[in-house]
Amino acid sequence: MDTLAIFQKLAHYNRIANQRLYESCAQLPEEEYRLQRAGSFGSIHALLNHGLLADRIWMSRFSGGGETTPPLNTVLYQDFPMLRSAREQDDLAMEKFFQNAPASFLTQRLSYTNSKGVHYEEAPVPAALHMFNHQTHHRGQVHVMLSQCGVQPPSLDMHRILNP
Repeated sequence: MDTLAIFQKLAHYNRIANQRLYESCAQLPEEEYRLQRAGSFGSIHALLNHGLLADRIWMSRFSGGGETTPPLNTVLYQDFPMLRSAREQDDLAMEKFFQNAPASFLTQRLSYTNSKGVHYEEAPVPAALHMFNHQTHHRGQVHVMLSQCGVQPPSLDMHRILNP
């Protein structure tokens, strides 16, 4: 399997895993959804916003933009339905991007300044691997938070999602 085919599979998995996670989050009462908890960014709402923000940053870089990085705790959407809709749209766009990415995508250089003001020149392969791993990391945190709320966290096992 070539590198682009791997990214296509990861984008497909990412979309379905996010759908499952958001479906479980939709079962939460508002106070549980926004409750400050131990973990990155404090609440499920803030953590879901961060995941979407990070994907937008990386996808912008992959598309030739994203030279600067906004604060990583930026809340893009205040309400869950709008956040969920944006997540679904962005996941479809990500999947389409990797389905249509030319082989030259793998050899281009990314140039950007991170959230701490440090400039980077990076190849897209490790950057894309980081993006997908970053999502997995934060989905795992939301998964734990859901279990603290009495909501059954969804199965996010990659093998089961890609091979039902």
